[in-house]
Amino acid sequence: MKIEDKKVVAISYEVEVEGKVVDSATEEKPLDYIQGMRMIIPMLEAALEGKEEGESFSCTIPPEEAYGDYDLSKVFDIPKSSFEFKGKLREDLMEIGKYVPMLNSAGEVCHGMVVAVKDDKVTMDFNAPMAGKTLNFKGKVLSVRDATEKELTEGLHGEFLPPEEGCHCHGGCHGGGHHHEDGECCHKGEGHGEGCCHEGGEGCCHHDE
Repeated sequence: MKIEDKKVVAISYEVEVEGKVVDSATEEKPLDYIQGMRMIIPMLEAALEGKEEGESFSCTIPPEEAYGDYDLSKVFDIPKSSFEFKGKLREDLMEIGKYVPMLNSAGEVCHGMVVAVKDDKVTMDFNAPMAGKTLNFKGKVLSVRDATEKELTEGLHGEFLPPEEGCHCHGGCHGGGHHHEDGECCHKGEGHGEGCCHEGGEGCCHHDE
């Protein structure tokens, strides 16, 4: 069976960036998705179109087709008070290099990395971890099958259900219990983490408990 729209596909893969493997899915814990439903990066989906079970694949995806160019406007200071919870400052969250889920004024979740800690402010980077990077994929198609009507309506893991009904993981929720370390190498989400915090950042975010 070939990969085409409305097929459930499971793949194993590795992604290299600048000669280093930054993400992977194994045969034991593969990435599964529905072809044609924009559940993965479109250029990767296009590279898989027409492949069959057992076939290998590879593709190189430039930044503009993956997570975009690195945007300096998404690096800004926010008040330390944004890290308060029940009146207590969460010092454990303000570690350089740590990714922290924040809420903007619209109640949307955006993940930012702590870049610097100052006297009364914290500099955070809300670019996607792979922004500005060229992704080099190689992997294998493990299985291809028809999606059920329920899967087409609800998603493989409830992705298409309303928030109160389904499991909505921010920055990547892949099948088979597979969790990506940076949260978003293969999965291309819509809306989270891309420009959800306003430039300047004063008071626009607070920690999402």
